[in-house]
Amino acid sequence: MSHIKFGTSGWRGIFCEDFTLDNIRVVVQAIADHLRAEGLADKGVVIGYDARFMGADFSRETARVLAGAGIKSYFCQRDTPTPVIAHELLQREAAGAINFTASHNPYNYGGIKFSPVSGGPALPETTSDIEARANAMLGEIVFKDIDLESAGKQGLFEEIDPREAYFTTLQSLVDFKAIAASGMTIAVNPLYGSGRGYLDRILEEADVKVVKINDHLDPYFGGKPPEPAEDYIQDFIGLIKGNDSVILGLATDGDADRFGIIDSDGTYIEPNYILALLFDYMIRRKGLRGDAARSVATSHLVDAVANHHGVKVLETPVGFKYIGEYISDDKILIGGEESAGLSIKGHVPEKDGILACLLVAEMVAVEKKSLQELLSDLYSRVGEIYTKRINIHLSPLLEAALPDKFANPPETIGHHKIVEVIKIDGNKYLLDDGSWLLFRKSGTEPVVRLYAETKSPEALVKLIELGREFILT
Repeated sequence: MSHIKFGTSGWRGIFCEDFTLDNIRVVVQAIADHLRAEGLADKGVVIGYDARFMGADFSRETARVLAGAGIKSYFCQRDTPTPVIAHELLQREAAGAINFTASHNPYNYGGIKFSPVSGGPALPETTSDIEARANAMLGEIVFKDIDLESAGKQGLFEEIDPREAYFTTLQSLVDFKAIAASGMTIAVNPLYGSGRGYLDRILEEADVKVVKINDHLDPYFGGKPPEPAEDYIQDFIGLIKGNDSVILGLATDGDADRFGIIDSDGTYIEPNYILALLFDYMIRRKGLRGDAARSVATSHLVDAVANHHGVKVLETPVGFKYIGEYISDDKILIGGEESAGLSIKGHVPEKDGILACLLVAEMVAVEKKSLQELLSDLYSRVGEIYTKRINIHLSPLLEAALPDKFANPPETIGHHKIVEVIKIDGNKYLLDDGSWLLFRKSGTEPVVRLYAETKSPEALVKLIELGREFILT
């Protein structure tokens, strides 16, 4: 291991290769030094972890290192969803949170996510400081630790259960009475992750009928990445197709910050569409008002909803930290990204898959329509928009040619004229018919992520092929 690097959601690595106890201790000490430099060390840190291997062990070691640095830990008693950790941070007005999670990555990945005092994902200036401190200490013993019994006696370690406080906030944001009154049965799939006992439990406490699947602890996540994407939840889709009483399927990822939604007939609903549907519902039916924020890769169906209701959309780079800033500053009603991250006004500035699922359940209960019917209704008011993302794998030759290709974009793609190039994150080409293409190079593998959006399913197929040709020729 020669370098610690924080990505859009923290530092991640493969167990026993770079994600080791020695490196974890160095990163934790770097966080402690960062907090002391910021004058926040006396406010304490929330420590949590997801359902992966060794999460509790890494977290206890973190508490020992923080105690050695004189910083108190509020230690979550069991594996805990990322949005719940963010909520607890804000409730306690702590200095930050250290969360051991690799989110939707496969079982052999570990990760440390640091959240600052704002409660959202750390911004680049924060992670850059932590990176620099950690990399300067790699290979050295730079910390001291205190056993947890001694730390507890010194007031530097406290075990907590953050669930009920989080539930209280959800009850102020979601109409559980409407969900229960609908009489519908909801299927819940936490994908063996830390959402177990959260989404299902709060629905059951509201007297909603719940059918559960994959709701026990399994650090292998059933042999698939714990991501609620269509390809990885076929068992869940099959359950809903085979159960006529189930009206809605709700899934969360490994740390419950992302969502996956299945309609009553087993149809997977793209996260892009869920974001637009909820934005419209919150204004049209809940009587709320405000702008939206979305990442540059997220559907302009959100923009169409905003135009329809006379509000604005703020476009951000990819990474929920930028949307979280708008939530923290109370500038938007809803914010989200195509990769199934969402939060709303009055809530944490962090992705919350549990909240997203509950808002969808409320919307279906109140509207008394399927999600596909609601999408058709939305299209009738704002126009049809279809979107898709694919990965394009690159040869070494194509990868080497990519920077020059993006630095010198063509005037047209196919028969479409490029009317604007947006370089907030990647290269986004707005075309003369209102459609668009976005190309983003992966930072870790020879892959280009291609996002395409246009006004019909048939045109979408053609546009994706044009995007593929642009990259491969």
